[in-house]
Amino acid sequence: MHNNKETALLKYLEEFIYDRRKKLILDTIQNRTRFITVVLENVYHPQNASAVLRTCECLGIQDVHIIEKNNKYEINKHIVKGANKWLDLHYYRKKDEDNTNTCIQHLKKEGYKIIATTPHTNDTELNEFKPDQKCAIVFGSEDEGISKEVIAQADGFLKIPIYGFTESYNLSVSAGIILNHCVNYLQKNTEANWHLSEDEILEKRIDWSVKSIKKGKEIMKLFQKNILL
Repeated sequence: MHNNKETALLKYLEEFIYDRRKKLILDTIQNRTRFITVVLENVYHPQNASAVLRTCECLGIQDVHIIEKNNKYEINKHIVKGANKWLDLHYYRKKDEDNTNTCIQHLKKEGYKIIATTPHTNDTELNEFKPDQKCAIVFGSEDEGISKEVIAQADGFLKIPIYGFTESYNLSVSAGIILNHCVNYLQKNTEANWHLSEDEILEKRIDWSVKSIKKGKEIMKLFQKNILL
């Protein structure tokens, strides 16, 4: 249920935004989803990391879960083109902790099926894959792929058909192909409740409005301070 203060805050922030930007935010939010989410495990090439984020943002996938093990996740600003600004990035990077297990268990508690993108005896080819339930699509590192921990806890396995001699696609290309398939399926499936909730929409409209305004955080804090007086 909408919080009156948050609704008032959004109305205030939109006074600082051009109508064209307000329309873009409204149009974009209608195609945002958390029904499909992405997990990146131990990715280390900045160009791949950045390309996947850019793909997620373009396709309307709001959340990306980033597992750091022995590789630090870095972003190339020239490739990401600011896409990370509009996404929610969740990092799992604690020392002396099984970050993969922490991430997977968190997503399972949130109701996600864990779909591992790796060849497996029980895998599903992409053209047969139907994301009818909340899915977390897991992509592994460029060299080693998905860890044994993910494979052991996965609810399903997914592969992209290959018709050439090369054994696999580049990580960012794989993500693009798979996520495009999933989003296209959702867009055509009127029965799936894949849109953001009303509260989530309000939250993101405020977040994106702040990020669209010069000194947006300061303006928001001033409003909140005056409300509390």
